[in-house]
Amino acid sequence: MNAHDTTDFPGASDAIDALARLFEGEGSAEYFGEAVTQAEHMLQAGALAEAAGAPAHLVAAALLHDVGHFHGTVTGRDLMEGGQDNRHSHTGADWLARWFGPEVTEPVRLHVAAKRYLCTAEPGYFDLLSEASIHTLRVQGGPMTAEQARAFEALPGAADAVVVRRWDEQAKDPELATPGFDHFRPLLEALLIENA
Repeated sequence: MNAHDTTDFPGASDAIDALARLFEGEGSAEYFGEAVTQAEHMLQAGALAEAAGAPAHLVAAALLHDVGHFHGTVTGRDLMEGGQDNRHSHTGADWLARWFGPEVTEPVRLHVAAKRYLCTAEPGYFDLLSEASIHTLRVQGGPMTAEQARAFEALPGAADAVVVRRWDEQAKDPELATPGFDHFRPLLEALLIENA
């Protein structure tokens, strides 16, 4: 069964269970050239956001930013091996929008664009990228032009996406201990949209 098929997860509480299954299942796979699994990476990002005192919606966005890697015709592995962008930021945000509002989904949608933006807007940011992140940057369009960067800055959620992106880059430490998914369950449940 496709973990992103919501037919079997119609309610809000079921949505959190579906996410938990993603972290336990597909999330346990390697994270495309990094020293952590996909789930470890996402849990680290959420924990970093929490440790920074971020508001709940940004903790959720950091925790869930890569759910789009878990499915689709072009997987995260394809992104690394074949040089085709899987647009995981968009597919993940679209899927999450069934249960979460734009304060969570838009930073997810824009976190790839935020990497491209930061490589243009901040001298030295490129040097912080891992080898795998440099590879995906090329596939995802490379650093933005100055015009693209200005357009990005005007997007709703862009500033939050930049913050999430910084945690994303830091969340690749094989020695960093993080809480499990259940630690974040109450925070996620509180953010679910009504009648989801």
